[in-house]
Amino acid sequence: MKSEPPSPFRPSVVPSQLQWHLLLEPAGRSGPENMALDSALLAEVNRTGRAFLRLYRFDPPCLSFGRHEPARSRYDRAAIARLGIEVVRRPTGGRAVWHEHEVTYAVVMPVAGVARLRDSYRAIHARLAAALRRLGADATLASDRPRPPSITLDHPSPCFATSVGGEVLVDGRKLVGSAQLREGTALLQHGSILLDGSQEMVRRVSREQGAGSRETTLSAVLRRPVSFAEVAAAIVAAWDIGPSPSFPVLPCPSPSAFLDPAWTWRR
Repeated sequence: MKSEPPSPFRPSVVPSQLQWHLLLEPAGRSGPENMALDSALLAEVNRTGRAFLRLYRFDPPCLSFGRHEPARSRYDRAAIARLGIEVVRRPTGGRAVWHEHEVTYAVVMPVAGVARLRDSYRAIHARLAAALRRLGADATLASDRPRPPSITLDHPSPCFATSVGGEVLVDGRKLVGSAQLREGTALLQHGSILLDGSQEMVRRVSREQGAGSRETTLSAVLRRPVSFAEVAAAIVAAWDIGPSPSFPVLPCPSPSAFLDPAWTWRR
């Protein structure tokens, strides 16, 4: 994700006239399949101008790296192999995320009529925060501030370790980690809404000690188990998709590009 912090939210940055198509996938896919499908949706939006809200899961659990993250120097590949965990590199930027107890969202939409990357990033998060407040979470958006000097491409912290502005917080802790990519006439923003668990796996495979994180989860915030289904329902309601029919389930494109170690470990 681009490093500049978002500016104050303006509702107009996500055009209200868009007809959203919903893709709801509670069963889960592998990391490479999920990234291939998000990339295919980006191409679909470039081709047709449609807008998509996709809610999905990872099965099996997966560690994802950001597009430009120096994974070879930051993470212990041998430890990852010993633990037998799946890894994938996202088409978007940002830092590592452990995908297990979560709802993953993808917003894929035309760029036309949308403000700067940082404004659309914040606007999408505003809708997610509204959905989480429906569930009883006191979700707010982080205030804008410069990226701390310690947070650089060579710093081993996970995605949930820090906030630079516009992220969804509860009690000062990140609940949603996101990244965005713009390509052609479309944008893809996807991210992880933590239901339970932690980002401990990122810390376990980090080559450096002290790769801390300040995440929270919906289960911790609400003090009860929270399901994929209820979070998905709250997001759909907040998105005001209305009577627009769900988009037909797309055949998963070949995940071969995201299975290639030359891509996963390219840096």
